Amino acid sequence: MTTHLLYLHGFRSSPQSAKSRRMQRHVEGLRQHVVWASPQLPPSPREAADVMLQATRNWTGLPAQSLAVIGSSLGGFYASWIAQQLGCKSVMINPSTTPWVTLEKHLGEQTAWHNPQEHFFFRPEYLNELKALDVTSQPPAAPQLLIAAKGDEVLDWRDMVARYPAAEVLLQEGGDHALSNFDDYLPEIDRFLGW
Repeated sequence: MTTHLLYLHGFRSSPQSAKSRRMQRHVEGLRQHVVWASPQLPPSPREAADVMLQATRNWTGLPAQSLAVIGSSLGGFYASWIAQQLGCKSVMINPSTTPWVTLEKHLGEQTAWHNPQEHFFFRPEYLNELKALDVTSQPPAAPQLLIAAKGDEVLDWRDMVARYPAAEVLLQEGGDHALSNFDDYLPEIDRFLGW
């Protein structure tokens, strides 16, 4: 049974994203026993990896089957990496599969999605940092659930399905990158996480 859950937001996003807040309310409302973590990830993937390890530092020594990670978009890419480190289940929502390619067009100054006043720089060296976190060549350490929308306007669902050949796949006709109907998938996520 999952007792510790890490939620990872996407590029330009934050723990204040709609899915992150919805998942947190869901966990707090129905699963009070679950330890919840959803850190703000910095633009540098190397630093983001450190933040993920820091957020789960106290989980060391816990049984891997009691840990899980959910990630959306770039957070889905990160979820695959941290799941390998923790040996735990992972849920990827419209995940980025090759962010060092897709984010190349976003180099330079960016604004935060939930706070356009907040600016950050996405630097060229971050592309290599992303590549260093790629675990595609490794078999998954634990079960994976892929939720992909064919209507994703940012990333190609076919890349997602190809990237996660061992995953249980929930493929949505239509839909969008934000997975606006996220609530529809909560029962499936609950089932997968085994609580």
